[in-house]
Amino acid sequence: MGSAVHRRTLLAWLAASFGGAASAQATFPSRLLRIVVPNAAGGAADITARTVGQKIAGPLGQSVVIENKPSAGGVVAGDLVARAEPDGHTLLLVSSGTGVSAALFQSLPFDTLKDFAPVSLLATFDLAVVVKEGGRFATLAELLAYARAHPGKLNIGTPQIGTTQNLAAELFKVTAGIDAQVVPFNGTPPVITALRGGEIDVMIDILGGLMPQIGSKALRPLAVMGAQRAPQLPDVPKVRESGGPLAGFNVTSWNGLAVPAKTPPAVVERLSREVQAALAQPDVKKRLLELNLNAQGSTPAQLGEHLAADVRRWSDVIAKAKIARQ
Repeated sequence: MGSAVHRRTLLAWLAASFGGAASAQATFPSRLLRIVVPNAAGGAADITARTVGQKIAGPLGQSVVIENKPSAGGVVAGDLVARAEPDGHTLLLVSSGTGVSAALFQSLPFDTLKDFAPVSLLATFDLAVVVKEGGRFATLAELLAYARAHPGKLNIGTPQIGTTQNLAAELFKVTAGIDAQVVPFNGTPPVITALRGGEIDVMIDILGGLMPQIGSKALRPLAVMGAQRAPQLPDVPKVRESGGPLAGFNVTSWNGLAVPAKTPPAVVERLSREVQAALAQPDVKKRLLELNLNAQGSTPAQLGEHLAADVRRWSDVIAKAKIARQ
């Protein structure tokens, strides 16, 4: 008797679970979708969201709109999506900056690793080690040799404290085992000005914003910081090609999409499939490469692992660099 009741209960639970998943998948999407972007309109993150949003709208049968909610640390956009109905109609553009914020901010109105369900990566973009053309250093080996021979003399410029670029510079310094000064500026343009004016020796920043200066021969890239050479600069070596303590070095910036944590798995999987299919299309790849972004989709699990690894890594860098948490 008890066994029969148990079987009926189990069958009822299975029917409810799979029936609910099937129902969620069958009715999704039932209205327009919105992608909330924690950056201003017109930038690479915004254009990426719009490009992918337009491509997934057709297969999903619904319009996709972009909402720009810029704020420090992406707090406004993140809070909005964390509180949204978990039905797959509201997505958040997440990025390497999302992991940095989780490591840097003492208190956020959401839990970065618990309140969102990852959907897919969208793109990766390279960071580069760059010097003034015709300056003291022609190769990364020369720069490292100088830094080791002159402790505390090398100045590395980056955008603001706590940005991916700034923390990448701190990680580079620690990994290479050099005593150098990381000097933060208020954005990329002032760093370029300081480098060209000889106020700093080297800068570390996202490659895309430096390409015009590299193309005009004002700046010289010594190395890119990712695991692969940059498609735009195939002759420029990777930092890890220096060998030694830098042999495993790998830092790239990235962005992706996530939804509220309790979104049905079937809906998350559907979104992930459509996003990955969009990113595989040649015109999408071409458009993103024009922005110096490398289209790269992923499974939800892969994005989740990527984000969690970033939070761990940047938490460690922040602690070692003695950067005050905000």
